[in-house]
Formats: sequence, C-alpha cells, structure tokens
Amino acid sequence: MKIAVASGKGGTGKTTIAVGLALAASDEVTVLDCDVEAPNCHIFLKPQIICSKEVNIPVPVLEESLCDGCGECGDVCEYRAIAIISGKPMIFSELCHGCGACTYICPRYALKESPRNIGIIEKGNSLGIGFVHGILNIGEPISPPLIKAVRKEEGKGLTIVDCPPGTSCPVVTAVAGSDYVILVTEPTPFGLNDLKLAVEMLDEMYIPYGVVINKAGTGDLSVKEFCSNANINVLSEIPDNRRAAVAYSRGLPTSEIVPEFRGCFEEILHRVMEKKLNAK
Repeated sequence: MKIAVASGKGGTGKTTIAVGLALAASDEVTVLDCDVEAPNCHIFLKPQIICSKEVNIPVPVLEESLCDGCGECGDVCEYRAIAIISGKPMIFSELCHGCGACTYICPRYALKESPRNIGIIEKGNSLGIGFVHGILNIGEPISPPLIKAVRKEEGKGLTIVDCPPGTSCPVVTAVAGSDYVILVTEPTPFGLNDLKLAVEMLDEMYIPYGVVINKAGTGDLSVKEFCSNANINVLSEIPDNRRAAVAYSRGLPTSEIVPEFRGCFEEILHRVMEKKLNAK
C-alpha cells in the first residue's frame, strides 16, 4: 500500500507524521522523502546511506547547421523552454522538463538530446525501514522529474511518501499513484485555507484522503467544522505537546520522547488500512 502524507502549507507537522507512521508500522515499510528541495526525514530516521545515483533529464541541443528556423520546436514546447529568436531556437535548458516533444517533431533532426543533471537520489535503511530521498541541485527550478525518480523506488510492503508542501506540480507528482493521502493540518485560519486547496486538488485526482489535525487544542474549531460539513474523515487529532516540540528540535522522532504518540500513529495506520480494505 502507498500512503502519501501531504499538507496544503508548510509547518503543519507533515514530516513528523510520516516518520511516526513508519516507526509505528508492524510490516515492511519504505519511506520516500519527496520533498526534494528541503528533505528532512533523514534528520529523524538517521539512515545508513548505502548508495546514491545522479538523476538526469534529457534536454535538447541544437545542431545549427541542420536548423532552418521553422519554429515547430518552440510551438510544441508546453514549458516555453524554446524561443525562436532571429530565426533560430534559443534553448532555456533550466525550463526543460525532458518530455522529448521538440526532438520528436523537428523535421530536420536538428535537435539532439543530452543529459542534464538535476540532483541525486540516496538510498539506505534505518532500523529495518527502507529509506530513499532526493536532493535537488541548488538553484534548480524544476523538481517533478526528480520526485518521479524517487517514487520509482517504492518498496514491496508499505510505502510512506513524505510530500512537498502546497498544491503545485511537485505535490501533484508526489501524490500521484498513491492509494491514500493523509492531509496534515493545524487548527488555524491559515491551516483551514490551505487544507481546502489540498482537498480540491485530491478531489480532482480522485485519490481518497483523510485529515490529521496536528497541534490540536490550539487555534479554533473551524477545521473540524469544515471536515464535518464536507464529510471528510478526521483520522486523528494529535494534541499540542511541548515535549514533542523539544524532540523535533533535537532531531528525534516524537514517539521517542512522547510514547503515547506511538498509539496515535498506530491508530492512524489502522484506520487508513481499514478504509482501503472497505473500498475493495
């Protein structure tokens, strides 16, 4: 089963939940940290890295002697990575997604593909937990190709995906193909606003989801009221706890300092598994 842990905004405790679920799982589990711009699951799991590999995307390179300036490559590029200037293509490789449409459509075969490195993947294990994360190169503007590469490293048992925050392309790429998404939010107006955006995204993708309210006991009741009115299942309410904040600041899983949190994570897993079985 593939469970993605996402949030409409940063700072809700998404990584805390993802790591807690992995440690609470009784079966074989793999953690995929797809927040490739700022991966931090490794801070808490402290995995032994076994191997790493570069991730490249194919970008077009122009052979000027073959180009007649027809402009078809620029017309077909959805990402505006090619501009026709003075009758010749100008290629912005940082905007290229490596789809290959331009090289396919070029009638004179003037575009060839060349690999461009965008980051690395590191694989390892921690306490029997499989671990994979991606590290995007500094200054690299496009992360979805690296996220896709991380998602291909799914394990045979339970896979837990720690997603980037927000609702943009990186998040869509990270949650795609998941069996269930856990949306982590906080009981504040900001948390509610971004939860609504995440719910809209998953409704469009037809992926089942539930909500975990982190830092419960603070803020207001607007998130609970929204979930109740929208018939969204609240999987758990994890109380605000100073000891959990101390654990986080020290790079420790919260369940090590707050043992009762382990029961919360086990209950979340049980409820998600139960919903998956009932859906069959």
